[in-house]
Amino acid sequence: MVTTYQPTITGKKLLVTGASGQIAHALAKRLAEHNEVWGIARFGDEQRRRTLEEAGVHTAKVDLVDPDFSGLPPDFDHVLHLAAHLGSTSDYEFALDVNAVGTGLLLSHFRNVQSALVMSTTGVYKPHPDAWHRYVETDPLGDPVSPSTPGYGVCKVAQEAMARYVARAYGVKIVIGRMNASYGPGGGLPSKHLARIVAGEPVVLRHDPAPYSPIFEDDIARHVGRLLTSADSSPNVVNFGGDEVVTAQEWCAYLGELVGRKPVIEYAGIPGSQPGIALDVGKRKRITGPDQWTWREGFRLMTEALAPSRLV
Repeated sequence: MVTTYQPTITGKKLLVTGASGQIAHALAKRLAEHNEVWGIARFGDEQRRRTLEEAGVHTAKVDLVDPDFSGLPPDFDHVLHLAAHLGSTSDYEFALDVNAVGTGLLLSHFRNVQSALVMSTTGVYKPHPDAWHRYVETDPLGDPVSPSTPGYGVCKVAQEAMARYVARAYGVKIVIGRMNASYGPGGGLPSKHLARIVAGEPVVLRHDPAPYSPIFEDDIARHVGRLLTSADSSPNVVNFGGDEVVTAQEWCAYLGELVGRKPVIEYAGIPGSQPGIALDVGKRKRITGPDQWTWREGFRLMTEALAPSRLV
C-alpha cells in the first residue's frame, strides 16, 4: 500500500518533548521533513536518539524533573509537549513532578512561542458505564483505574490544570489534545495486540465490547499543524482520536486475517476502569478536517511495517 503524507505545518522551528516515546518519536521524524525540529527526552535508549538524528531531528537530553534548557534555541515557533511519565508505579510524587510541574517549567520557559500543543489522554475521563458512550470534551473528569499505570490519569488531569495556569499567567496560546489509541509502525496498543497474535499468545481485554477511536501516526502528524492554529490563552481542549469507532475485538480479528492467525481473546475485568473509550471527534474534525487513512488502511500499513513476513 502506497500513501502520501500531506503536511499541514512547514517552515517552522518546532520543539517536540518526549521525543524517545512512541508518538513523539514518529511525530518528530515526520515533522522534520518540512520543518526545523528539535527533540528532547532523557534518551535512555541511544538508538532511538540516533534514529531521530538520522531523520534530521536535532536532539538534546533534558529531564523535565530538573530541566536545563540552556542547550536549546530560545526562538521556537511552537512547542509540542508529549513528554510523560506513565505512572507505572504508585510513585505519584514523581509522576506529578514530570507530568504537571515539568509542564509548567517547560511552558513558562518557552512562553514566547506562537502556540503550544499539550498532549493529554482520554484516560482523564470519568468512566461511563455504557461501553459505547462517545466521550465529549465537556464530560466529567475522573481517575479511571488502570493497574499498569495507576498514577497516569490523575497526573494528566494535574498537567491540564498546569497548562491552564501557564496560559492564563503568561498568555501562552495552548491547545490540549486528549489522545486516544495511537498506532503505527512506531508502536501503540494495536501493535502490541499484533505482536501477541503473531506469537500465538492471548490478547487480554478488559471489556466486551471494547470500543476505541484509534488514530494512525501519520494522521497525528497531519493534524497537529491545524490544532496549533486553534490554540488559545484560554486553552482549547480537543479529543485527539480517529474518525472511526472500532472495537479492539474487531481490530484483533482484522489483524488475524492479515497474518493468517485466529486471535485468542481473554478478559480481565477491572472495576473502576473505562469499559470503552470511544470519542466524539466532531470538534477535532471541524479544526483539522477528516483523517487521511481509514483504520483498516492504517492497520495494514502497521502490519506491513512490523510483521511483513507474516502477511497473507
